[in-house]
Amino acid sequence: MTERHRLRSLGTLVVLNGLIPIRTQPLYLVNLLASPLSFLFFLTVVSHGALIRYGIVGGMVLTMLSAGTGLQSDLTHYRHDLKFQDIVVASPVEAPVYTLGMALSELVYSIPGLGVFVVLFVVDGLATPLSVAVMLGVLLLVWGFATALAFTLATYFQDVRETFMFSPLISLVLTVLPPVYYPLYYLPKWAQVAARFSPTTYAAALVQGAVHLPGAAPLTVSSAAVDWGALGGVTAALFLVAAFKARWREP
Repeated sequence: MTERHRLRSLGTLVVLNGLIPIRTQPLYLVNLLASPLSFLFFLTVVSHGALIRYGIVGGMVLTMLSAGTGLQSDLTHYRHDLKFQDIVVASPVEAPVYTLGMALSELVYSIPGLGVFVVLFVVDGLATPLSVAVMLGVLLLVWGFATALAFTLATYFQDVRETFMFSPLISLVLTVLPPVYYPLYYLPKWAQVAARFSPTTYAAALVQGAVHLPGAAPLTVSSAAVDWGALGGVTAALFLVAAFKARWREP
């Protein structure tokens, strides 16, 4: 398969699963924004505006995470209901190209929702060269590990309804319980230790430190090295799992 054909395949998947749904079913965009905006509203009301910046940062992380984990529903639907993956397997399109194309389609689909939080990020004065660079790197890694996890799970699901059970659990473990929307010190000591097992804890710590949120740990060279290392390590590990454990062909 030539590079031109790979790029064409990527573009086709982005249009098929990203641009066309935006045009035909725009209400899904509202659904994508519902959770992060609900958290933002709740935090603003309860904290009387004190945690609104945590809500903005957390909303960006949650939106990007949803762009990755949402892939499991689409892949399962295409694989079982439409038998589309069987067609792809029989074609010259390789598994990485198909997965990347579907992941990019989810990312494109999420751009309008992410754009809302980008505007809030800039308007609230959080955008600096450092914070923007850190945010871009963090969001890329969050999208990467979420996509790898979603792809691996999707190859084992036998029905799209199974994704409805796992998606809320993934969201709970990765965005609600870890300190994505609030400072880490809000948690009791034992919960702080447990939160360290979630990669989003390190993602949030990097961004919160880069924008100097009140109560957030300062972003030092040593802390940044630990956070980037943990987040990058989890991402690399999940990509290896996807490469060796995902079932591209039906058993």
